Amino acid sequence: MIKVLFVCLGNICRSPLAEAIFDQKIKAAGIEDHFKSDSAGTSDFHIGELPDERTINCAKKFNLPVNHRGRQVNRTDFRDFDYILAMDENNLRNLNNLKVRFGFADKEIHLLRNFVPNSEVLSVPDPYYGTEDGFEEIYHILNEAVDHFLVTIQERHQLYA
Repeated sequence: MIKVLFVCLGNICRSPLAEAIFDQKIKAAGIEDHFKSDSAGTSDFHIGELPDERTINCAKKFNLPVNHRGRQVNRTDFRDFDYILAMDENNLRNLNNLKVRFGFADKEIHLLRNFVPNSEVLSVPDPYYGTEDGFEEIYHILNEAVDHFLVTIQERHQLYA
């Protein structure tokens, strides 16, 4: 079982949307039995909350089921997940600090957009303070990045339907 964790700041916008996109893609590829996915935030701002209403609306527009409650990254995440994917540089920095504090200094953490070849921008912008349009833009960014990530891990783990 390959375990993938998507991480943003509050776990109500980018990371639950990335998780939903990933789940839809692995199901469409017929390889969902090989994966477990989740999402979390580096902050404790929205623990237990549903995703932002704009995230839910965006997901509905693209027929993505979103079934998630906000949670904060914890020590066991560093032990349990094979891939931890941060949405931006601040999340990456926070995760790198946490992994050292929790005793997982060697754990690899990636920016999700690192998997997009020739990407000039590596951060997924936070749409929280914007409008519905920003969430749709984030959907397209995440959709592309998840595609490239999935190709990488399918090749790495030789997973094909």
